[in-house]
Amino acid sequence: MSVIVSGNEIVLTGTVGDNWWGDGFTPPEVIMALAEVGRTTDIRVRLNSGGGIATDGSAIYNALEAHKGKVEIIVEGVAASAASVIAMAADHLVMSTGAVLMIHDPALVTWGNAAAHAKSIEQLDRLGDSFSDIYAEKTGKPSAEMRGLMRAETWMTAQEAVDAGFADATGAAATEIEPTAFAYGDYAHAPRALASLAEARGWKPLRHPVAPTATATTQPPVPTEEQTMPTFEELTAELAEANAKLATMDAAEKRGAATAAARIQAIMTSDKAIGRGDLARHLAYETETAVEPALAILDAAPKATSTSDPAAYAARRAAAADLAKPGGQTTKIDKSPLAAAVAATNKRR
Repeated sequence: MSVIVSGNEIVLTGTVGDNWWGDGFTPPEVIMALAEVGRTTDIRVRLNSGGGIATDGSAIYNALEAHKGKVEIIVEGVAASAASVIAMAADHLVMSTGAVLMIHDPALVTWGNAAAHAKSIEQLDRLGDSFSDIYAEKTGKPSAEMRGLMRAETWMTAQEAVDAGFADATGAAATEIEPTAFAYGDYAHAPRALASLAEARGWKPLRHPVAPTATATTQPPVPTEEQTMPTFEELTAELAEANAKLATMDAAEKRGAATAAARIQAIMTSDKAIGRGDLARHLAYETETAVEPALAILDAAPKATSTSDPAAYAARRAAAADLAKPGGQTTKIDKSPLAAAVAATNKRR
C-alpha cells in the first residue's frame, strides 16, 4: 500500500489502482485515509504518480471532491494520466519545482470480435469526454479544447500547468523528490528526462505486452516461488458446497455454469498453467477471459521457480482435471464442470 497518513496530510505515491505489484494506491485505501483524518478536516495531499487505472483515478477524484474540508494537493514529482485526474480535485493545486503534469486519452485492452472492439471504442469515447469535462471545470476552458490536448498527450512543466489553468501555484518541494517508478518510456511523448530515468532504473511496463495506460484492465499477479494446485480436500469441499446450490438453479443458470466450467477446466488443465498456477487461477476464476486469450497470456508470462516435486505437481494437476470432468474419479461427490463453476462463483462471492 502506498498511502501514508500523518496528521491532516495524506501521501499518495505509486501507480493508481491495484496493479498486483503492491506499489499502488486504490480508491478504498484513499477513502479509509480520508475517514482517518476526518470528513471536515482541511487536508493536504502529496501526490507523485505516473498514472494507472483510469476508473480508479476517477473514483479517487470523486472521493476527494466529496471531502467536506478544503483539499490542497501538491504534485511532488509527476501527476500523469489517471493521476492528473486526481490532481483536479484540489481546491488549491501546487506544482512543485521540477514536477510535471500530463493529460492524455484513456486506452483499453480488448479481446474479442468486432462488436467487442466497437463497444470498447464507445466506452473510451465516453471516458475521454468525462475526463475532458473534469479538466475543463478546473481550467475554465471548453471541454473540446481539453479533449484536443488529451489526444495530443500533453506534458506540462510546473509553470506551464499554472499558465494553462490546471494548477494554481508553483512551489519548491520540501525535499528533492524523484518521480515515482513508472514505465514512462511507454508514453508517446514523455519528456526525455523521464524516459531516460525509467530506462536507467529498469522501470518496465506493468503488464505484457501492452504498455501502461490510464484505464482498467486485468493484470496478472506476480509469479511466486511456489506454484501449487488446490488440494483434493479443498476441491471436494468446494464441490460439496456447490452440490447444495444446484437444486436451486434453473436451466438457464445451469447452462451458463456449465459453459463457465468448461472454460475454467480448459485453462486450469492446460500445459501452459504449469509453473504459472497463481496466474492461471486468476484468469480462470477471477476474470471472464476466454480460453484462447487466457492461454496466450499464460504462454507469455514467465514461469515461477518451483521447489515442489514435479511428479507430485503433475499428480495434483491430474486430480484437479478429473474432478472437473464428468465421469472422472468415482466418488459420491459431483465432479461435473457445472459443480466446479458453481463452486468458483460462490468462492468469489
